[in-house]
Amino acid sequence: MYEPADSASRITAVQKVITMKRLYSLILICSLQPSLAQAADDAFLDLDFEALVNVQLASSIAMGLHHTHPRGEWMVGYRYMDMHMDGNLDGTDNVSTAEILDPAGLNFMVAPKSMDMQMHMFSLMYGLTDNLTVMGMLPYKRNSMDHVTRSNIKFTTHSDGIGDVSLTGLYTFHRGSKHRFHLVAGLSLPTGSIDKKDDLPSSGGKDVQLPYPMQLGSGTTDLLAGLTYLGYGEDWTWGATVDTTIRLGENANDYTLGNAVSTDLWASRTLYTRFNLIFRLHGKKWGNIDGADPALNPAVVPTADPNLRAGTRFDATIGLSLYEGAGRFEGNRLAIEYGVPVYQSLDGPQLKMDRLFNVSWQYVF
Repeated sequence: MYEPADSASRITAVQKVITMKRLYSLILICSLQPSLAQAADDAFLDLDFEALVNVQLASSIAMGLHHTHPRGEWMVGYRYMDMHMDGNLDGTDNVSTAEILDPAGLNFMVAPKSMDMQMHMFSLMYGLTDNLTVMGMLPYKRNSMDHVTRSNIKFTTHSDGIGDVSLTGLYTFHRGSKHRFHLVAGLSLPTGSIDKKDDLPSSGGKDVQLPYPMQLGSGTTDLLAGLTYLGYGEDWTWGATVDTTIRLGENANDYTLGNAVSTDLWASRTLYTRFNLIFRLHGKKWGNIDGADPALNPAVVPTADPNLRAGTRFDATIGLSLYEGAGRFEGNRLAIEYGVPVYQSLDGPQLKMDRLFNVSWQYVF
């Protein structure tokens, strides 16, 4: 009589055990989920101070600013840069297309209206010592410029190809608990073409020499030198750079591009360990061209006049970077950046910058 009851009791007891096991399993899983979600973040706690500093400075690396690597560390990188120019300036004043083409005014036969400059930059870095890093950069450029003639004919010119390769060394001469300083020195080699041609409405289908902004290189070996400061705190990193480009000699087309100096001031705020919000102010000042390409007529279009190439510009940018310091994607860095000019003064008429966009990826191993 009691066998069914006993069986039922045993079944009930087994069900209770299974239910309790499921409950314990659920509690265990729930307790582990936050830990699993934080596992990669916790891995940062195992990094030494130098590695933590490098994580903090990853935002500057992603933005393409100067940085060094510890001994034996490699970095491969790719950066896409897009800049759009629209309209013309003379000094800080806008110059209309009509003014450029007016025979009683500036009296050019052709006016540039806009330009798109795109660049794919490939880079390789290696830490020879903890204080000395070497770097090579190879750019691929693509340019297009829209024009209009005095008779209202619209046309676009194009150029693309390899730009000037640069080889540099970066030496850290001060490494403190909150600050770093390093020097940059190197050469830009004349691998970019200065003989790009395209057909024009007046050339009868024949390719003719393109003006200076459409060429891909300087045609000269150029000296590169700079100084970088980096500072870092608990959640913020900041820094400043000054870079100079000094042209050495005259190129095969009888001219020398103007020397240039640029500066960057930036600050980065760490968000959720891996993410950084970056604010940057970039300034650049460059000179006019010395000499002239005999294949260009400066009376036809402003971009062919070597005395209308100098200028000063400041850009304000905002960016977001992602750095994986641990886990499956350890060593990967990704960043995007958007910027607009806040000040421009150009020897013109000269095309003015409208906006810029950058996206970059690096892998450190």
